[in-house]
Amino acid sequence: MPIATMTSKGQITLPKEMRDELKLVAGSKVMFVRLPTGQYSVVPKTGSISAIFGMLHREGAPVLTIEQMDDAVAEAVAEDDARTRSI
Repeated sequence: MPIATMTSKGQITLPKEMRDELKLVAGSKVMFVRLPTGQYSVVPKTGSISAIFGMLHREGAPVLTIEQMDDAVAEAVAEDDARTRSI
């Protein structure tokens, strides 16, 4: 298991094993994604969105359906249009 030590300035060097596996090179950016468990995942920012797909999975049914989300967006747009017309 790779281990890194943080300096007094809060900097860490990712171990070579991790850099190689994540295909990181000098100048690469990484994101620290907080998982529902409270742990963090290191994700290369240069990767595609599919690299983080499913990380934030939660058990059970979705809080809102697609239709409810569409309705909420439509309502917000309508309210914004109404505000704009009244100006």
